[in-house]
Amino acid sequence: MAASSTVPRLAADGSPYPERGLPTFERDVRRMFAHLSRRYERFNHAAALGNDLLWRHCALWELDRFRRGPVRRALDIGCGTGEFARAVSGHFPGADVLGLDFTRAMVVEAHDRRAPRGRAGHLAYGTGNALSIPCADRSFDLVTNAFVARNLRDLPAAFHEMRRVLRPGGVALTLEISEPPSPTFRRVFHTHFDKVVPMLGRAVGNEGPSRYLPESLRGFPSRSEVLGMLRASGFPRTGARSYSFGIVTAFLAETDPVPPQSR
Repeated sequence: MAASSTVPRLAADGSPYPERGLPTFERDVRRMFAHLSRRYERFNHAAALGNDLLWRHCALWELDRFRRGPVRRALDIGCGTGEFARAVSGHFPGADVLGLDFTRAMVVEAHDRRAPRGRAGHLAYGTGNALSIPCADRSFDLVTNAFVARNLRDLPAAFHEMRRVLRPGGVALTLEISEPPSPTFRRVFHTHFDKVVPMLGRAVGNEGPSRYLPESLRGFPSRSEVLGMLRASGFPRTGARSYSFGIVTAFLAETDPVPPQSR
């Protein structure tokens, strides 16, 4: 029995199909993203019907209303192929942006994507885990992540790491799929994610990732629980804004602008 727990779960088409309850969950998630790396952006756009392109920019506009300080250095964790890192770089033309991902194949793909005009020297990528960010304390004014949080085995630990690398008054932005509050729209939402997305995945050899997507949402904390985790991680000021009838939420959290030892 012990040996079987090390065998990754696969879908019928042989694609990786992570299971949160297994001790190999983090390893299996990495394998899933390596499997998806070359077609990751197309997979996301198809699953979200292209709305993810708008959600990222909406989250950045909400960030502008929330933040109170400048953004000179930004970190995007779980950057994947760099889609959100590129959006952050374009949104803050005066900032240096670093994208980190724990899947090397994703980082290779990110390097191959073109940076926004004039931003090539200010956008970099590397490997790193959200649960142990390889950066010094108080290194960034902004830490972002998009559609990453529900894939983490320990979300509070990731929030603590974000808090650690943020400067006083820095902001964390977490963009994630969420449960729609309307019962009617919730049924429409789950019909798409629980039935349509897996059907599309099977058609292109991605049954495992497309079945994992709705499963990852079912275990994700509620909006109020996420905000509570952020406050418990050392963010005294928090907020949330939902889009598209509540199927996506931007969680915003600001560190204390005054370091405790300076009081």
